Amino acid sequence: MKAVVQRVAQASVTVGGEQISSIGRGLCVLLGISLEDTQRELEHMVRKILNLRVFEDESGKHWSKSVMDKQYEVLCVSQFTLQCILKGNKPDYHMAMPTEQAECFYNNFLEQLRKAYKPELVKGKGEG
Repeated sequence: MKAVVQRVAQASVTVGGEQISSIGRGLCVLLGISLEDTQRELEHMVRKILNLRVFEDESGKHWSKSVMDKQYEVLCVSQFTLQCILKGNKPDYHMAMPTEQAECFYNNFLEQLRKAYKPELVKGKGEG
């Protein structure tokens, strides 16, 4: 499992001109799920994302508060391209989990984030 995590003032996901999800201040997470990922990796990534200290505290000290400390939002986007292996000039996605299996895994990931944090502050595909 790979994740690209970005602090944001706001973020949204738009598909075909239609906004399908958005957040205010918090983290935007692009999540690449591998064929080899298990519940163990999922739980580890949930803990890492929620506890990642990337925000400043009240006194302005950088890298001291997590998204949970600040009560900010999290927007997750499934991104199979993070599992790309470059072989010459052609991308190889054989390590990415197949769509149907990945969708179930991704939904489980969102569910675990919500259980570990506040459900109303975790957004994903198809949720405003």
